[in-house]
Amino acid sequence: MTLPSPCKLNLFLYITGRRPDGYHNLQTLFTILDFGDEMTFVPREDGQIVIHGPFDFPTEKNTIYKALMLLKDKAAADGRLPEGNADKAQRLGMEITVAKRIPEGGGLGGGSSNAATAMLAANKLWGLDYSVEELLPLGVKIGADVPVFVGGQAAFASGVGEKLTPVTLPERWYVVAAPEGCQVNTAKAFADPELTRDSPVRDFAQLMELGYHNDFTFSVVKNHPEIGQLLSLLVKYAPAHLSGSGASCFIEFESSKEALNALQSLKQIHRGPLFMARSVVSSPVHDALLQL
Repeated sequence: MTLPSPCKLNLFLYITGRRPDGYHNLQTLFTILDFGDEMTFVPREDGQIVIHGPFDFPTEKNTIYKALMLLKDKAAADGRLPEGNADKAQRLGMEITVAKRIPEGGGLGGGSSNAATAMLAANKLWGLDYSVEELLPLGVKIGADVPVFVGGQAAFASGVGEKLTPVTLPERWYVVAAPEGCQVNTAKAFADPELTRDSPVRDFAQLMELGYHNDFTFSVVKNHPEIGQLLSLLVKYAPAHLSGSGASCFIEFESSKEALNALQSLKQIHRGPLFMARSVVSSPVHDALLQL
């Protein structure tokens, strides 16, 4: 089975406070794009999770591995397999090959998307038949961006990102770019003493009236001047914004023609990740699974 693993943009992101557990409360608007990685899944019966891809860290630290181990543990605890055999759950394995296109450390949710796609694929291939609603709590355990990919549609998120309200957004085209060789460490971005952490809590309608804004922008640009330079370049084409904690930035267009014109122009002058994508109503992962 081969499935897409799409990326996301945070169209706006406000940090409304720090929680007692050290995490931060957010208000953010996610949209899912028709651009991303590609993942191939082959079931195994030896309990092994084997991952092939351009990863330079131990398998146990990979979000894909974490997602599948959580799913295996849940299947064992629930007796969800047809014969209700917890031992068989431990023999469930998967071989995964990842073709990466989403820039790493770019604020586009690549690792979170990979985890969600893996969870959805294994749920199907292992015959577990969990609903999306049942999988969402597992996603939260991996990372704040995982639930939106499990849910598979644009959403207004609050809490640490796990409280999702699906929203319908008009189709838009985006040009997304990142400085060459630039990655932003999300944990360090959250720890920056100059980060705005006290944005007022507003309802969704109020936030939409304010337009796109990202509380990370000031502190991230301070620490990564090349992101500020990129924003200054992009704003010549359309209002430019940071996605997540960066390093990726985006500009939005109502038509593919406008976006393509900007993309072709930027290709002549920008060095670094650069692509054009369309926002989607339903995640291409969910669409692909429905065809099976």
